[in-house]
Amino acid sequence: MSKERIGKRILKIVLLSIFFIFIIIYAFFRSSELIFGVEIKDVNITDGAKFEQSVIQVTGNAKNAVFISLNNREISIDKAGNFKEDIALISGYNIITLEAKDKFGHSDIKDYKLIHEAL
Repeated sequence: MSKERIGKRILKIVLLSIFFIFIIIYAFFRSSELIFGVEIKDVNITDGAKFEQSVIQVTGNAKNAVFISLNNREISIDKAGNFKEDIALISGYNIITLEAKDKFGHSDIKDYKLIHEAL
């Protein structure tokens, strides 16, 4: 084989390899919702927090979620996954449960233990 023919063959193999690598990377990014599932994040309350007010607003983001509930009650969510909901605390110890589900049935559950200290 001539050097020119070997060079063309190597170039063809390199270009095909780059093309298939591009397809694999593209498929990974397009299927990231399926791979990584739903995630609750940026919630404005922290576990173990103490509150003096009896009504608090819970906000956050549930990435890739199509359904979210706060203490087993469905709450609204926008297209970006942001949610905002008010909740009443009883005097003493409270457990707040957020559960989000994606379109594939995967779920993420976060529990927050809060203390309401009445004045």
